[in-house]
Amino acid sequence: MKSLYDVSYWFPPEEFAARQARVFDAIGPEAHAVLQGAGPVRGFEVFRQSNEFLYLCGVEVPQAYLLLEGKTRTATVFAPETEHPLTALEEALKGATVLYTPHAPTEGRVECRDVLQLYAKTVAKDPWDGEVSRENRFRARLQALFPRAELRDLTPILDAMRVIKSPRELDVMRYTGKLTGLAVKTAMEATRPGLREYQLGAVADGLFRDQGARREGYCAIIASGANIWDGHYNQNDSVLTNGDLVLMDYAPDICNYTNDIGRMWPVSGTFSPLQRQLYGFIVEYHKALLKRLKPGALPRTILAETAEELRPLTESLVFEKPIYTDAVQKALSFRGHLSHPVGMAVHDVGSYFEVPLQPGLVISIDPMLWVPEEKLYIRVEDTIVITETGCEVLTAHVPFEIDEIEALLAQAQRG
Repeated sequence: MKSLYDVSYWFPPEEFAARQARVFDAIGPEAHAVLQGAGPVRGFEVFRQSNEFLYLCGVEVPQAYLLLEGKTRTATVFAPETEHPLTALEEALKGATVLYTPHAPTEGRVECRDVLQLYAKTVAKDPWDGEVSRENRFRARLQALFPRAELRDLTPILDAMRVIKSPRELDVMRYTGKLTGLAVKTAMEATRPGLREYQLGAVADGLFRDQGARREGYCAIIASGANIWDGHYNQNDSVLTNGDLVLMDYAPDICNYTNDIGRMWPVSGTFSPLQRQLYGFIVEYHKALLKRLKPGALPRTILAETAEELRPLTESLVFEKPIYTDAVQKALSFRGHLSHPVGMAVHDVGSYFEVPLQPGLVISIDPMLWVPEEKLYIRVEDTIVITETGCEVLTAHVPFEIDEIEALLAQAQRG
């Protein structure tokens, strides 16, 4: 019986052949595409193939290379176990006039393109560092070996392909969504004053591994109280205290695919009056977005219509301070409520915001608001896939309605 770790459990050879065919169509018959797989692990780490390489061939071997030859429309993997693999690769590339290879940073374990680009900028500002990325070294090597070849960027081609998920990709993501929801729901039920944030993460980790995840998809955000203000808080070591909210954002890695979620709940089991108002408003925003997600809808139109629907609600809410009124009104004009693609990376690659939504698109919807004067931050996040008739919520089985959350917490506390 195949393990859920096994790429072939989820993807047969024809899935990769179809992806390679799309690359051949994009690069044309006179070009070659070559990709460098992930390098060997340092220390006692489990190898994980880079997203781009796994996406095109499914091979999970360190220091492998993939060659796609446009003229013959053939794909060849050069692996370290084979005799003289790089000599054979050089021979196969002799006479190449156009060479495609990814120029963007390569996504590895718990990595996203945006985070890697920020890392590169930070390193570049350090005059004592001088690190040259593995991708840049690889391109330099190709240019030195084949000086007459024109190097082109394969990244835009792969990004466009990865935006719309295949049925088999969606099967993986439904499973990661199931585990994501189960883990957060179980953490809700385990919540008690006096626990530390990381103990809720331990609950999730155990469930992930028990259900076939090899690793986490990204660093857990388990923030309580004032820690919630830091949108990507990851210390996860504070004590849970009555009166505070908890924010949890965590998902597993299954065959290089993950998911995304954001849930908030009260440590005490009951939302305070202010928490009910602010969180309740974001819940209504969330539901208003969900009902508008369908093929052909424009993201800008979805946001504009949702804001118009909720405007009467913002005007009817009575808060004890004007800063709360300002916060809900400002939320109406925030574009990031339709947040980002999700897939092989939690902040997945590709662009979708300027075009009509298409079936197979997987994105995070993440309505949120801020009260900077008191460092309050509220959000509710789910991962959805656009279907032929509307949308499917991949993380729908974990509650976000106030009454449902309070009922779940009360039942858990009764034992």
